[in-house]
Amino acid sequence: MKLHNVRVHRSEENLARQDQLAWKIAEVAADPVDVSAEVTEMVINRVIDNAAVAAASLTRRPVVSARSQALAHPLPVRELEELTGGHTQDGATVFGEPASLRVSPEWAAWANGVAVRELDYHDTFLAAEYSHPGDNIPPITAVAQHAARAFGLSGRELVRGIATGYEIQIDLAKAISLHAHKIDHVAHLGPSAAAGIGTLLGLSPEVIFQAVGQALHTTTATRQSRKGEISSWKAHAPAFAGKMAVEAIDRAMRGETSPTPIYEGEDGVIAWLLDGKDARYDVPLPEQGEAKRAILDSYTKEHSAEYQAQAWIDLARKLHREHPEAADPSRVDSIVIHTSHHTHFVIGSGANDPQKYDPTASRETLDHSIPYIFTVALQDGGWHHVDSYRPSRAQRPETVELWGKVTTTEDPEWTRRYHSIDPAEKAFGGRVEIRMADGSVITDEIAVADAHPLGARPFARADYVAKFRMLAADVLEPAEIDRFLDVAERLPSLTAAELGGLTITAKPGLLASVPTPKGLF
Repeated sequence: MKLHNVRVHRSEENLARQDQLAWKIAEVAADPVDVSAEVTEMVINRVIDNAAVAAASLTRRPVVSARSQALAHPLPVRELEELTGGHTQDGATVFGEPASLRVSPEWAAWANGVAVRELDYHDTFLAAEYSHPGDNIPPITAVAQHAARAFGLSGRELVRGIATGYEIQIDLAKAISLHAHKIDHVAHLGPSAAAGIGTLLGLSPEVIFQAVGQALHTTTATRQSRKGEISSWKAHAPAFAGKMAVEAIDRAMRGETSPTPIYEGEDGVIAWLLDGKDARYDVPLPEQGEAKRAILDSYTKEHSAEYQAQAWIDLARKLHREHPEAADPSRVDSIVIHTSHHTHFVIGSGANDPQKYDPTASRETLDHSIPYIFTVALQDGGWHHVDSYRPSRAQRPETVELWGKVTTTEDPEWTRRYHSIDPAEKAFGGRVEIRMADGSVITDEIAVADAHPLGARPFARADYVAKFRMLAADVLEPAEIDRFLDVAERLPSLTAAELGGLTITAKPGLLASVPTPKGLF
């Protein structure tokens, strides 16, 4: 890896294009380096993981809404004989719908991106910035399906594109904090998805450079989408970034240009949205010919909750077994979670959001309340992606009583470990102290979630498959579950005609059973 020092430049300095971060990202994307077997296997895992959480969200209102918008932008079927004897067509598939139904790729990226993010249940990477790098998969896959015929694409090119998307978003997240300036983390996703699509299509550095700049320029927004009363836009924000990336690629391929320098300009992103005119960042990027391996630094979720809650759910279910008395509010005086700065101030009591203690709060808000999540997991001994968020569960009197006794506090050591660049030391948990009414104190701690690569039970292919089968069981036919897994596990060898099989079709009548909202289209 090479560190690229990035700073603001005055206009009269005339920063050369090859010295701009967007150009360096474009060069990484255009590098035809092979993808390793280890990275390829993880790409397959994450494609399965995305489909799993999308399946579980097919009938949820934001997903239905996004899907209905996408279906308003269909493309006509244009089937052509391929050398393989199969057929392919323009357009991209939409999760839930038959594979033969195709829509414009930017709208497929939109619908599928919302489906993937709605339950906040797929992969994560946390460093200077937060990210869900699996958000790259919907836009890159949508373009692969749409452009398969014209560009002669196969599963191999799709794997390369996804590897680039992960690489760029994770490398940016390692170096540049957005949340410190209340900018939403999807500002790293627009450029990474554009870069991934550039790799997929084999575009030149010039075209990718312009698309990266446009994608960044159009996807910077505030973090209010993850503050206070959190709305359904939380799921739409990354899908919007993916949609913008597809459109940016399209414009750049037509010769349209972007604001330049987008990062380093004196009126650019760093100068006015991030650390300001005196800022300096060291951004790590692979050198020419170096394999893109960043996906291996990311980790998925066993539980449908904010990533910082994963370890706490695991610790709570352990305490449920070992100390069932701690789940009884009449026997507990207080529960204090000693944790990192982020967990305390973003999803803990340090956020000073009364909604995090509101039994009538939205699912999106409860998903970002560690006091609520720890309480329910402690009382139930586990976590369920639907049942744990039901209003009836949140409003249970004994839960509300215990919930009100849970607070968080920042512990400098856990903050240090949270920001550590040493994978063996980096941690997302902390220590809990439960003071009982009889004067006794229960203490325990956890560093990483059980499913983390360094956790008690790291996720492997069998776990991804099991997660998909569990979440898809009620919405897909058994044969469709098996079909998708077969296609996904053959990803690197898929032909252009087979790329359309990277979707899931709901059980007959399922999608028609939920109301479809009406809008402008």
